[in-house]
Amino acid sequence: MRTASIERKTKETNIAVEVNLDGTGKYNIQTGIGFLDHMLEQISKHSLIDLTVKAKGDLHIDLHHTTEDTGIAIGEAILKALGDKKGIKRYAHALIPMDETLSRIALDVSGRPYLVWKVKLKVEKLGEMDTELFKEWFQGFAQAAGITLHIENIYGDNSHHIIESCYKGLAKALRSAFEIDPRQKDSIPSTKGTI
Repeated sequence: MRTASIERKTKETNIAVEVNLDGTGKYNIQTGIGFLDHMLEQISKHSLIDLTVKAKGDLHIDLHHTTEDTGIAIGEAILKALGDKKGIKRYAHALIPMDETLSRIALDVSGRPYLVWKVKLKVEKLGEMDTELFKEWFQGFAQAAGITLHIENIYGDNSHHIIESCYKGLAKALRSAFEIDPRQKDSIPSTKGTI
């Protein structure tokens, strides 16, 4: 089983994360931010990654530190659980419709973190979250997990649908990229011999 636990403690946040990449999509998410909890539950459910997140942060200031650091901590746990990445499919993409919305996510478990974010939202807040924080979450996640991540909302009107389609798309792409390819289960998917 590809599992990992990490703790990330700063003066701003205290976060514990557990992941099982070969799970069934069980989750226990407690960040103190309702909308973020809902999005992280989507990642677990649709990637089949078992995910436990316990976060305490300086929410009395704003939601920025907890949002960003949660992305970083989950990314760190996933990177640790992947180990040497032997046998993974590495590349994946997802095209996710949600009512009037369509979003495209493509990723490479490359060891070279990069985020392309082509998402425009019409509102400044979803629930209590500033919508600019979603890019911060995906940036922190991609950086810590060592993933090249491209996210594009092709069209859509409802900001909730747009963001949820991005998280669901990430989940589906992670599930595909992390799967072990039976044809190369004992090799690293790179001509370099390492990722």
